Amino acid sequence: MNKIKLLLSGIFFLASLCSYAQNKPVTPKNFKYGKIDPTEFDTKVTGIDSAAAAVALFDVGKGWFELSPKTNDFVYVFERHTRYKIINKNGYDLANLEIQFYKKNSYETSLDYMEAATYNMENGKMVVSKINKDAKFSEKQDKNFTMKKFTLPNVKEGAIIEYKYRTRSDFTFTLSPWYFQKEIPVLYSSLQIRIPEYYTYKTTAGGFVHLNPSHEPQNQTFMLKGDQLSTVVNQSTYIAENVPALKTERFITTLRDYVSKIEFELSATRFPGAMYQEHTSSWPKIVKMLKENEKFGTFTDKRSYHKNLVQQLIKGEKNQDSIVKILFNYVKNNVKWDDDNSKYATVSNPKAVFEKKSGNSADINLSLYSLLNETDLKAFPVLLSTRSNGMHPGFPMLTQFDNVIVAVQTGEKYLLLDATDKNHTPGLISYENLNHEGFKVDMASENGEWISLEEDKISRKNITYSLVLDAENKLSGKLFLSFTNYEGLEHRDSYHAAANEEEYLKKYKGDKPGLSVKNYQVTNLNLVEEPLAEVMDVLIEDNVEEAGNLVYLSPLLYDRTKENPFKLEERKFPVDFGYPTEENYRITIDFPTGYQLDKTPKNEKIVLPDESASFTFMTATEANKLLLSSKITLKKAFYTPEEYQDLKELFKNIVRKQAEQIVFKKI
Repeated sequence: MNKIKLLLSGIFFLASLCSYAQNKPVTPKNFKYGKIDPTEFDTKVTGIDSAAAAVALFDVGKGWFELSPKTNDFVYVFERHTRYKIINKNGYDLANLEIQFYKKNSYETSLDYMEAATYNMENGKMVVSKINKDAKFSEKQDKNFTMKKFTLPNVKEGAIIEYKYRTRSDFTFTLSPWYFQKEIPVLYSSLQIRIPEYYTYKTTAGGFVHLNPSHEPQNQTFMLKGDQLSTVVNQSTYIAENVPALKTERFITTLRDYVSKIEFELSATRFPGAMYQEHTSSWPKIVKMLKENEKFGTFTDKRSYHKNLVQQLIKGEKNQDSIVKILFNYVKNNVKWDDDNSKYATVSNPKAVFEKKSGNSADINLSLYSLLNETDLKAFPVLLSTRSNGMHPGFPMLTQFDNVIVAVQTGEKYLLLDATDKNHTPGLISYENLNHEGFKVDMASENGEWISLEEDKISRKNITYSLVLDAENKLSGKLFLSFTNYEGLEHRDSYHAAANEEEYLKKYKGDKPGLSVKNYQVTNLNLVEEPLAEVMDVLIEDNVEEAGNLVYLSPLLYDRTKENPFKLEERKFPVDFGYPTEENYRITIDFPTGYQLDKTPKNEKIVLPDESASFTFMTATEANKLLLSSKITLKKAFYTPEEYQDLKELFKNIVRKQAEQIVFKKI
């Protein structure tokens, strides 16, 4: 297991360890709906959360199983009761609640009831505003999912809002996750869940908050067709108090990776009179399930169409690199991605994907795998969890994956393929897929292994100005830009997303006041394995200030790092850039006769202790010419919490240095 996976899985492990650390019964607090203590209106937040827009007074969840008289099978019932104090207008969004419901065939998740109200103190009396019937909406998302939305009335600063609802679900493979931590402070949070002994669930815990857990078996009787069914129910209780807000900061995957939470996925079942049945208790079991799934394994196993198509495309080509490029380019150029990530195809045959010419990520990448599988290449589907979905905990849990790409084995390494974007190349997968490790599925052996998704190649952005400063303090000349790897991918995607070149340039100039552009040219736009290059004539006004006989210029113009992206005093989660980067900025300014350099920034170089990141700033003069360069290098994508302070200090110095001005004196 690599260092990054070890660090992140440690977060899950510590919380899991905490979850099973004790068995002494703990009784969660009980709150009565609608019973508001007047002192709750006086709740204030101090310390590190003193600027919070709201505070969760409590958030209590309870989950249990019941026997359905309709299906004679177990259903999962979940009840939530929560209350918030709104401190300022930034907390008003808490008055909008959304709950997603799923339905497939005759099975569904339904809402038993919903109670909600807003409470305000007016003239010393509490005024209650219950949720209106017309403030409840249902939005059909697709054939299976419906989003129910609820909006509370009369929400003001100082108000208290409250929700209590119960859902009932025929789907017991995954249970409702519980988040003990939010982006606002939480005074009290608890989850109590009761699971019959017939079900075994894998529990994923995460975060840094102690959950004060307890576990105890209890006897319970269920009624089935008039008969009593006595069994043991395992009751688990988790409690967290005075939980600080989870503060977001730039360069993370998703806050869900670091929030304190509990998630459940079914591992096995053993019902009376039935055999013990594993569901996802091991990786071989998961791979076998995938192999037999019509939208995964049997999708890729329909070979007649693939075989003929591959023969037409490669035409006897023997070079493996060439074969990969031919098949990869065919798929990415003939099937358009619909912006949906999935580990399962939408149809049961790749032929339908090529005929439709569009599909989700699994339609596209599993079709690519199917073509590669008709050659002598060793190709494999790779399951992964995208950055926005969060880090996979590492142990056998199928539901934690939300995407699939392809890996081709080349010696001891793997070449990663993601054909969802025309600007991708072999080895360059979507930024969203850069989430450290993926699970390589070997359907032949019905097994798999974790492989690295790390991007080692540095993505470079080069910005070069060649300018002349005139007596009217205008700058004119040439601007040269070049981008490689992920920097090139980002700019190619941005260019293609614009309606035309004029719109692209308008967006480019949008955050650059005083910039005018003429004679724009782009090179290698469609040669995606080459650096993307742009050149243009520029005129820059209103970026030079004059005071008396002194002229001031911020030499980094539009490319200065204006603020430190790292603001937390202490960061418990890592810094994750996604890929290594390097920004090279160079500017040459010819200044007019009669101008004399009065002050220039001193040369400076800052390097992190392990040399994994650095900043270099240099200036030089030659006659009436000023040369300046700024270089920021981040040699790796991932920095641990222990490295945070060094990284924060580095960017503090970048902001400071790049803000320094050049001063000319008129003589």
